[in-house]
Amino acid sequence: MNNRDARTGLHDRNGLRVSDDDAIDSSRRRILGVAAAGAALAIAGAPSIVRAQSGPKIRIGYWPIAAGLPFYVALEKGYFKEAGLDVEGLKFAGAQQVMEAVLSGRADGSSNGTGSANLAIGELAQPGTFKIFATNPSNAKHVLDEFIVAKDSPYKAIADLKGKRVASGPGIQNVTLAKQVLEKSGASGATVIELPIGQHVATIVAGQADACYTLEPTGTVGRMNGTTRVLEAGVIAKYVLGDPMAPWHGGSASLSSAFIKKYPAETKKYIAAYAKGIEFVRTNAGEARQYMKGYTAIEGPLTTEVPLAAYMLHSEFTKSDVAYFQKFFDLFHEKGIFSSRLMVEPMLYKA
Repeated sequence: MNNRDARTGLHDRNGLRVSDDDAIDSSRRRILGVAAAGAALAIAGAPSIVRAQSGPKIRIGYWPIAAGLPFYVALEKGYFKEAGLDVEGLKFAGAQQVMEAVLSGRADGSSNGTGSANLAIGELAQPGTFKIFATNPSNAKHVLDEFIVAKDSPYKAIADLKGKRVASGPGIQNVTLAKQVLEKSGASGATVIELPIGQHVATIVAGQADACYTLEPTGTVGRMNGTTRVLEAGVIAKYVLGDPMAPWHGGSASLSSAFIKKYPAETKKYIAAYAKGIEFVRTNAGEARQYMKGYTAIEGPLTTEVPLAAYMLHSEFTKSDVAYFQKFFDLFHEKGIFSSRLMVEPMLYKA
């Protein structure tokens, strides 16, 4: 402002005189404009963890088994936060509850380890709901599924469980598979009891069941505390798929189609961050195991003993993988669990 402005009043940039009120309003607008621009720049330059606050909360259901490890890793190592995502893990007692949470809109997807057949039942109930972007295939080498018995029990093979009481994990997938393995192995007349997976070791110790069809880390927990032993592992590949080394895609990581449609950018970021968790498990299995703590029943030094399933992204599926996956689904149709035959391929996420 020059001396003339101070003496005779304020003028605009064209030399025209303006009122004091107009000048004040103009000044206020300039200040607010600068503040807004500064805030925009601050947000643009802020860390992704800050920017994520304005995005959707991504709620992912999981249940406490070792197969969910890539999800645990991605949470604990901050891969989702680095991508600017706000991800919350929701713990459930069984895979069926995870599926139901997605159907009801209380969850946006599932972590690895969630029963693929459970997701399929949800898909049949509400077609188009689930898209699978990763699985955790297991077999005799990459162990997830197993039968366990008391450490000092006389049983040497699954066939020895004929007429015995066998506990199974919760949900239709676990019960159906337990019955199928018992039937295929010659253990006719066995009674299958559905129990939460965290009770399996205690149930055997208490003598309430002669064996359990269970999932890791249950077998490791019982073996390490000296109460149970693994009777046979990788049983689904052998008795259901017909090859001990076949990939059993028993668990799947998924997102709901509604979420994918509403948040396409966040979907790609989420899957990329999840893929980083898978890659970390593949290349740093020893270090990755520690992230089971707090998510499963095993922690500390015991984590080094847990066998790990393999992991497969949607982009890595071959025709053979799809065929084995389909054979698994077809069993449930044959047993009358699925109301109609469900094809796997349309459920796989396409980038």
